[in-house]
Amino acid sequence: MPHDVTLIATLAGGFGLALIFGLAASYLKMPPLLGYLIAGVMIGPATPGFVADIGLSQQLAEIGVMLLMFGVGLHFSFDDLMAVKKIAVPGALLQIIVVTALGFMVASYWDLSTIGAIVFGLSLSVASTVVLLRVLESKGLLETANGQIAVGWLVVEDLVMVLALVLLPVLAGIYGDNAATTQQASSGDLLSMIGLTLAKVAAFIALMLVVGKRLLPKMLWLVAKSGSRELFTLAVIATAIGVAFFSAELFDVSFALGAFFAGMMLGESELSKRAADESLPLRDAFAVLFFVSVGMVFNPEIVWQEPLKLLIVVSIILIGNMAVGILLVLLFNYPLGTALTVGVSLAQIGEFSFILAGMGLAMNLIPNEAYSLILAGAILSIALNSFLFNGIEPALVWARKRSHLARKLDERLDPLSLLPSTVNQSLLHKQVVIVGYGRVGKKVFENLKSHNINCVIAEKDRGLVENLRNQNIPAVSGDAADPFVLIQAHIARAAILVIATKDSIDISKMVETARTLNPEVKIFIRARNPEEVELYEKEGWGKSFTPEDELAARITGEVVAEMAK
Repeated sequence: MPHDVTLIATLAGGFGLALIFGLAASYLKMPPLLGYLIAGVMIGPATPGFVADIGLSQQLAEIGVMLLMFGVGLHFSFDDLMAVKKIAVPGALLQIIVVTALGFMVASYWDLSTIGAIVFGLSLSVASTVVLLRVLESKGLLETANGQIAVGWLVVEDLVMVLALVLLPVLAGIYGDNAATTQQASSGDLLSMIGLTLAKVAAFIALMLVVGKRLLPKMLWLVAKSGSRELFTLAVIATAIGVAFFSAELFDVSFALGAFFAGMMLGESELSKRAADESLPLRDAFAVLFFVSVGMVFNPEIVWQEPLKLLIVVSIILIGNMAVGILLVLLFNYPLGTALTVGVSLAQIGEFSFILAGMGLAMNLIPNEAYSLILAGAILSIALNSFLFNGIEPALVWARKRSHLARKLDERLDPLSLLPSTVNQSLLHKQVVIVGYGRVGKKVFENLKSHNINCVIAEKDRGLVENLRNQNIPAVSGDAADPFVLIQAHIARAAILVIATKDSIDISKMVETARTLNPEVKIFIRARNPEEVELYEKEGWGKSFTPEDELAARITGEVVAEMAK
């Protein structure tokens, strides 16, 4: 029987070459994403041989964008952002403004329109969250304070890009080449159209926060009760694509924004982790197709036709983003190591740049040459990013040896990481050191306070530490796996150490530091499950507790009290 194999050929060619080139990139210690882009170039019209259907690949890429943004929404955490908001929010906004201005000036010199130059500059200013998360994870930096600042910074960039994606169609409608009102558009017209768009977006956000926040998690619970894994996976994917599609149809917002909010609302559910796990294979598969489709429209001839322009673009991405990021972090009084980590994190562009540049190309705001320059810059910056991360520590060592200024900058301490000298010394004898001021840590502190037991809090979230100090509660900011933090909490004079964090990765380091400085200290650990309890007690780290222990104890108490009546 005859077959129409266009779709199958596109999928087979895309997935097959993506696997080959992604594997090659991985062996070369580069992000597989780079291999996917190269695979797209190989099956695109710019290279000889098999050419995939661009129209089909673009539609598959749209699904990839939806699922990518859905995944970003699922993992988006306001708590993580709030922990580093004082540096991430102003830092990211200033970095975007500066780098966009650099790109704008260059693009204007190349005779791009005003709105086209803005799109070009914005595309060079936003780093890839996908690339960053994978690099930080591979380097073991994701859970560190530096890693959290970098991730929070990129979260702010992502939010700015979401807003840009919302406003771009409006601006294109007024200033684009196809706009009927290009010459006649007044400032009033512009404001009214932007106002209408923002009103639609606000209505969509309100609907999602009021209805979606309640409806979507309940729907997920209802499906989960069926016990069918297939139905659960189907519910997650249907939610992502369905919300994205109907939000675009009803509110004129982008697929990306709709999918992002769908992920955010499901992220509020207790089943969010399962939703993320179940959708991950499909998300990864379509994300691969998204990057392949991006590579398909890339014209490699730009590399030898416009080498000077490409060099300028790559310089803005690498040097511009990195230099601005490093300078801003140093201005916020963070040490040189943190500045270098954040700066290198910003020295690449990825998925949002592709989406924004692709919209600009589709709306005739930027020419194909500018689009190809952005893609070429992305490919080169992603390829170089892993090497830049590998160079952070050697660069720090080299700078410390040769520069007094570098040593001074690297030795700077965060004021919140030092326990204030004004703290009464009587509070720092036989005290309880509580690591983590989340739901459990806060409850422990309040119960101990009611018994007039002195406590010192060690917490990563600088905002929480500031609030605690405003209440005259002794607190230090930082990762308690770092000995410096426990030293500042005066663990050497403490009676008890309570480890109340959810993350069990660094508990061994905390215990080792505490026992080294204070062999007599008693240690109580929050465990997530009976397996962790068994591990901790087998290692002799201390007494462990699980949520089930607390629940069983409370139920037993209530039952005994009831039976005694």
